[in-house]
Amino acid sequence: MDSTQTKRPRLTKKRRALLILNCLKELYPEAPCSLDYETPLQLLIATMLSAQCTDARVNMVTPALFDRFPTVTVYAVADVVEIESYV
Repeated sequence: MDSTQTKRPRLTKKRRALLILNCLKELYPEAPCSLDYETPLQLLIATMLSAQCTDARVNMVTPALFDRFPTVTVYAVADVVEIESYV
């Protein structure tokens, strides 16, 4: 390291995530979420699905998916083929 560089303390992952989240909230204070969800798990699943298709399509298929698989435990023990049949 040369004399013009200063060494910054390393941030924990949690602290870094909070700083990023705060910046995003400041930049986009009224940012809506177009995905339909009621729980953090549902938002996680809907977000993963939205990477593969439109949010409108995700909102069409997730009501039945969320009814059939209401908890993370139910997903964990479910047959993958059955989950795939909903999406």
